[in-house]
Amino acid sequence: MTNIFDLSGRVAVITGGNSGIGLGMAEALAQAGAGLSIWGRNAEKNAAAKTQLAATGAKVETRQVDVADRNAVQSAFAKTLQAFGRVDACFANAGIGGGGRRSFVERGEEEWRRMFSVNLDGVFHVFQAAAKHMQERAEAGDRYGRLVATSSLASLFGTARNEHYAATKAALNSLIRALAVELARYGITANAILPGWIKSDMTDNLFGNEKFVANVMPRIPARRFGEPADFGGVAVYLASGASSYHTGDCLLIDGGFSKF
Repeated sequence: MTNIFDLSGRVAVITGGNSGIGLGMAEALAQAGAGLSIWGRNAEKNAAAKTQLAATGAKVETRQVDVADRNAVQSAFAKTLQAFGRVDACFANAGIGGGGRRSFVERGEEEWRRMFSVNLDGVFHVFQAAAKHMQERAEAGDRYGRLVATSSLASLFGTARNEHYAATKAALNSLIRALAVELARYGITANAILPGWIKSDMTDNLFGNEKFVANVMPRIPARRFGEPADFGGVAVYLASGASSYHTGDCLLIDGGFSKF
């Protein structure tokens, strides 16, 4: 029987794939047979991720890329195509957090713009390159494309002192819905993953705060914070043929937090 989650011969780009949720997704994709191009700004983290992922037997490359730089993205995508010949799934996962350090009225213009340049413009740059390639392939008779954005539970709930972060993630949800409609004719799906409270470098400071943990943990029915590995299954599903009729969705991975 054919395994509908088999990704042998498929290639995935994962931005921000050298740690946290991105690395959790990458590991599962590699185990499912996909070739991987891991994009990240930190060369040391890229190298460590490559070593970890290559242990699965997958073909893995890394590229040092700032997704806010359009030219850097276009160059990296072209080089990825040279290395693999195709890109079947693109996970726009790279992003920065707000940290809740300043109130809205204290927010500086530069900080606001930086958040949007990475979390929203960066996804635009990456998805535009990927969609162009996937659309051209579809027109040549090879209809297969998967666009997946990492959004956030913050796109749905009020997040004090983090409004700039929440705004970028809410915009991603709308972008995904629009792309799902526009690109469906080419066999390209577009979906968003919305993590809840997940252990990662971005949330280390929060989870070290006893008051925060005491307030949040009782609201999580699963009674634990999420781990990067919790995103492996949904990543494989969304990259595979099993999700060919599933598009325009925002999938909550939050241990039930949003329901309680």
